[in-house]
Amino acid sequence: MAREFSRTRRIAQQLQQELAQVLQRDMKDPRIGMVTVNDVDVSRDLNYAKVYVTFFDEDEKRVQDKLAALEAAAGYVRSLIAGRMKLRVMPELRFIYDTSLVEGMRMSNLVSKVISNDEAKQQKHTNTDVDEGEE
Repeated sequence: MAREFSRTRRIAQQLQQELAQVLQRDMKDPRIGMVTVNDVDVSRDLNYAKVYVTFFDEDEKRVQDKLAALEAAAGYVRSLIAGRMKLRVMPELRFIYDTSLVEGMRMSNLVSKVISNDEAKQQKHTNTDVDEGEE
């Protein structure tokens, strides 16, 4: 019977919390700016961790620059986290830009736009019916 939470999932959750703290408090690189750690996937052998991040910036060039800065600082971040977590093997960090938040916001804006257009059409139709009824 499988456990409810596997060891790799528990480590991924702890790693996500530690990464968020390190990136907010200990990183002084101005190129990175505000970064959000959305998820962490740890390999079964704990050698690699995919870190899914988002930035409060939608410009593709800036996003790539920030990812490059994170990749350059990956060794430093890894050493800081290794001191906080008691693991025999500290996973190698690979940062990946997570587009799901940006796509979700874009979809939400599209839905809001369609709803407002629909309400405007409904209001126009209602006003036209009232005008015809008065004549």
